[in-house]
This record gives sequence, structure tokens and C-alpha cells, in this order.
Amino acid sequence: MRRVAFVVYPGYSVMALAAASVFETANMLEGQPLYDLRFVSEAGGPVQTSSGLRIESEPFKDASGDTLVVGGAIFDEPSTPGMIEFVRSAPSAYRRIAAICTGAFVLAEAGLLDGLRATTHWLHAREFQKRFPRVKVDEDRIFINDGQIWTSAGMTAGIDLALALLETDHGPEVAKSVARKLVVYHRRGGGQSQFSSLLELAPKSDRIQRALGYARENLHNPLTVSELAEAAHLSPRQFSRAFQAETGQSPAKAIENLRVETARTLMEQSRHPIDAIARQTGFSDRDHMRRAFLRAFGQPPQVLRRTARNEALDWQDRQHYGQPG
Repeated sequence: MRRVAFVVYPGYSVMALAAASVFETANMLEGQPLYDLRFVSEAGGPVQTSSGLRIESEPFKDASGDTLVVGGAIFDEPSTPGMIEFVRSAPSAYRRIAAICTGAFVLAEAGLLDGLRATTHWLHAREFQKRFPRVKVDEDRIFINDGQIWTSAGMTAGIDLALALLETDHGPEVAKSVARKLVVYHRRGGGQSQFSSLLELAPKSDRIQRALGYARENLHNPLTVSELAEAAHLSPRQFSRAFQAETGQSPAKAIENLRVETARTLMEQSRHPIDAIARQTGFSDRDHMRRAFLRAFGQPPQVLRRTARNEALDWQDRQHYGQPG
């Protein structure tokens, strides 16, 4: 049984505890205690979170285990000397160390991220890089594993990170079962962007939302303005005006963003040929998709796929040779 210790402190975000549900659910579905969950703090005893909820904890001096998870806080505050000392010594006491959201600040303060690749919540990424220039920050990743250290973006990305840790320990089928039980569409790949085109568009009316939902489900089609307008129950002229007013983008630009977002996920997480992905996401051909990728990401599809595969192979090599992570 693997012990997972969650570091809690005053102002700790309750959202970071969502990762604990992954390990708890794994125990339930497997019918045996795969994980022993503990909550630790500098002094032990009750710790008040950002929402006012109090968590009973054990003191650092009694803490040990397989995995240490440092969650984030709503407001980033400098860590106490005791916290920094504990985290700095963690690599010798824990097989792996993970940080969720602004928990990466704690790891960086302790010097654990120097020279490593890491991510954090996009809202804090620029400040993070400014404060810790020795860290290789990638602000557009869901999570990153570099050696013994794992870091994730904010909020629900902690669930993706926990599912990845579970998959590493017990395989993809167990992780899929847990994701299904949690009503999660399996874990997002670490290389997936923190940003969602649909979320960025943020339409206000049900009609425009309906049209975007229709578009997401039918990306393999040409998706003309007339087709989208029909889904929204508007005339093409009314639809174009309303779409631009609510999203700040033209329908054509928004659809291209949806296409490249979906295509990038398929490029990084599947073995489908590029031509097949282009057809599946509605590009007329691979050249059309390549030009769209260059506009959106500054790189062609093949480079993004190669990068994702190299990261996966690097992780597999570390597992094969028994290295941490």
C-alpha cells in the first residue's frame, strides 16, 4: 500500500483536495487499500482552508510515505521556514513529489524545481517565472513530470495529475475505471493546453452556445455559416452579427480554433495518420491543417507530435531503468 501525504497549511485551497478523491476511489473500486491518505502540516492539528473548512493533520515530523502532494492556495504567500525545510528534504523521504496549482511556488522556494520543467496555474505563470528564473516554466501544460517531480496547472488539473500518478502505479485500466466513476472524461494528457477554445469564446446566449455545441460535434463537416445559423435558429446575417458581438470572433475564426485544438489533441494522444486527423477535424487536407497549426502554435503538426512522443519515451525510459518519476 502506498502512502500519499497531502501538505496542508492556512489558506490552503479545498479544490486541491479533489486529487485525493482519485486515490480514494481507486481503493473503493479495487476492493483493497491501494493508498493510505494522510494530511500533514507544520504543527499538526486542525488547519483552516481558504473556505473555512478545517482539516485535521499530522505534524511534519511524523510524516513519511511514497508520494508527497503540495496543493495551492487562493492567495500566494511566502512559505514558512519550517515548510521550506520540510519540502527541501522531501526527495530523500518520498519516491515522488507533486505540486498542484500554486503549490509549485512552494517547491520552487525549496529549490526543488531548479533546472527542471514545471507548470502552474496560467494566471500565476508569469510571476512564477519572474520569481524563479532557474525553473523552465511551461505555462500552457496541464501537468508536467520531470524526474521525481510532478507539477500541474490549477483547479481540476490536479485530478488529471492524480489520474496520471494512478496510471503510473496501477496501469491505464484502473485509471480509466476511476475516471469513469468520477464522471471525468479520462485524464487529459499532460501536453494538453490549459486553455479551451469554447471557454475562451464564452457566448452569452443559448442560441450561440447551441451553435458551438453543434460545431464541436460536427467538426468533420464543412460547417458553413448557414449550417451554424440553422442550428442557432437564426438567419445567417443575424447569426454572424450575434456571434461576433458575443464572442469577439468571426464564426470562421472560431471554428478554425476548435479544429486546431481538437487536431492537436489527436496528434499528441493518438497514432492516427495526419491525413486522417485532418479529415476528422474538418480540414480540407493536411496542408490546410499545417497552415492553421502554424498560425495557432507557430509549429507544424509533426513537430508537436514528435515533442509529445519524445516526452512519453523519456518517461518510459525512466520507468524501465527504475529512475524516480
